[in-house]
Amino acid sequence: MDTLLIIGGAIVAIIVTLAGYYNRFIKLTNKVQSAWSDIDTHLKKRYDLIPNLVSTIKGYADHEKSTFEDVIKLRNQAQQASGAKDQAQAETMLSGALKSLFALSEAYPDLKANTNFLALQETLKNVEDDINMARRYYNGSVQAYNTAIQMFPANLLAQMFGFKDAEFFEAEIGERENVSTEF
Repeated sequence: MDTLLIIGGAIVAIIVTLAGYYNRFIKLTNKVQSAWSDIDTHLKKRYDLIPNLVSTIKGYADHEKSTFEDVIKLRNQAQQASGAKDQAQAETMLSGALKSLFALSEAYPDLKANTNFLALQETLKNVEDDINMARRYYNGSVQAYNTAIQMFPANLLAQMFGFKDAEFFEAEIGERENVSTEF
């Protein structure tokens, strides 16, 4: 009878341990997905803001059509990107195009003084700050998740349950370098 209780207790302990690990993995997976959703929300705000910014600048710089078209094209590509790596790549290209767009404002003093343009520029700056904070939070969530599923003995259980490493949202090469704008 004592042997049966010991075996039963050991089985219960193993089941509770497995359930604890599994629930932790699920919690961390949901945290990573929630953090990605936060990035997505901020990017949507950015995408919605860009056409307003472009149309404001267009009124001052009609002959800079190719710059406007590039920004809109890259915005559309960024909206279609999926996964952390593709999204990071698309965002790098869009950020470079936006920097070119803002460089245009230097050539148009009236534009730099336009209150609508200044408000849009400030709003975009705030959205960019929000995106950077969301990226940091996402990467922290990915780090916690990846660490949890890679450490022994959890890695054996994670492999058994089919949990895979999540991708970090990393800056592309272009984001790590100074951007030069030439017209």
